[in-house]
Amino acid sequence: MDNCIQKKPLVSEHASKACIFCKIAEGKIPCSKVYEDKENIAFLDIGPVNKGHILVIPKKHYRWVWDIPAAESSKMMPILQKLAKAVQNATKCDLVVMTVVGDAVEHAHIHLIPKFNNDALKFWPQGKYGEGEMEQYRGKIGNALR
Repeated sequence: MDNCIQKKPLVSEHASKACIFCKIAEGKIPCSKVYEDKENIAFLDIGPVNKGHILVIPKKHYRWVWDIPAAESSKMMPILQKLAKAVQNATKCDLVVMTVVGDAVEHAHIHLIPKFNNDALKFWPQGKYGEGEMEQYRGKIGNALR
């Protein structure tokens, strides 16, 4: 578990040159753009979980969402809120799920997925902690924050 967060450089020149999301942000690959500003772009996912599923990315290449500097990431939340409301209004979904996975494309991105009460969308099975494990993990995470 200690290796869960990869310790690679935040931005590598090679990665950003080969990155499909960097190419989309630079306008080299077309997308179905729904939003763009100086630092971010949002577009429809080509393999949507549900129709209206969008991806929000920083234009600058970062491997993980948590690698984005706080000054930049703090500007993303109002955009995500605005986009989530637009997705909900446009799709008439029951809620919009915001998720970060990041294993398919090595560029920081956030999914906004329309969710309907009657759809089959399930995110992950729930596990259980054994006796004392919750306290053990609380301590490990607390120690990692120091």
